Amino acid sequence: MNTVKNRYEFVLLFDVENGNPNGDPDAGNMPRIDPETNYGLVTDVCLKRKVRNFVEIAKGNNSPFCIYIREKAVLSTVRDAAYKIVEGKSVTEADKVRLGRDFMCANFFDVRAFGAVMSTKLNNCGQVRGPVQIVFARSIEPVTPLDTSITRMAVETAKEADAQSGDNRTMGRKHIIPYGLFRAEGFISAPFAEQTGFSDEDLELLWQALSVMFDHDHSAARGKMSTRKLIVFRHADRLGNAPAQKLFDLVKVRRRTDASIPARSFGDYDVDIDTAGVPEKVTLEVRV
Repeated sequence: MNTVKNRYEFVLLFDVENGNPNGDPDAGNMPRIDPETNYGLVTDVCLKRKVRNFVEIAKGNNSPFCIYIREKAVLSTVRDAAYKIVEGKSVTEADKVRLGRDFMCANFFDVRAFGAVMSTKLNNCGQVRGPVQIVFARSIEPVTPLDTSITRMAVETAKEADAQSGDNRTMGRKHIIPYGLFRAEGFISAPFAEQTGFSDEDLELLWQALSVMFDHDHSAARGKMSTRKLIVFRHADRLGNAPAQKLFDLVKVRRRTDASIPARSFGDYDVDIDTAGVPEKVTLEVRV
């Protein structure tokens, strides 16, 4: 497979309606916010998790699209296969690490894309710096997390039912954002793609994942989440032809409706893309 030969940047817009896009375990799983501005936050690892989940669904965790960071995976055991390729061979420890690293890149999509730290004592496969990097997503406007009460009408055991004297209802909490539109930005480095083997096929799979990953991630906690826009900037060469920040500034999100009233849908916003300002040797594509 041909590795990616061009630099890319992209802007991802997604929204949440009556859900928790990324709970903070250190804050009782409340939606993450910037405490100084009340802008909502979604971590890069949260977004990468959804990409991984989509690739696993689409490709069935089969080589060369296996997923290394999986739920409850024992990572040293996953790397066993990498070390089996050097069994019986007279090679140095450095060669073992190099061959293990090459094996992991060749067989695991998320290692090729995002990189991984695999330099532990058990089955050391070194470290990989991935070509695909995504920054924290931030909401376009401040959000107001709500802490709502929910009621459970059943209990798990007869002992619980007896303790409640016939009233099986128990109270719980649910944390939501009524509505929030979030913006994330990402980068794809051609030199790092050459090192990991991140290919054009991998890139197309990444675009597909970013476009529809929320459609396969619905849950009661996350509410209604959707990708609204995926805007891709493709440079003419591997090093790039314009600063990333100049390209990101071409994408503006503005309120269409009265800004004094909280937004409650994507229709409350306009997404303006300055196509005339795209620099020479940079191509713009709206994937969603």
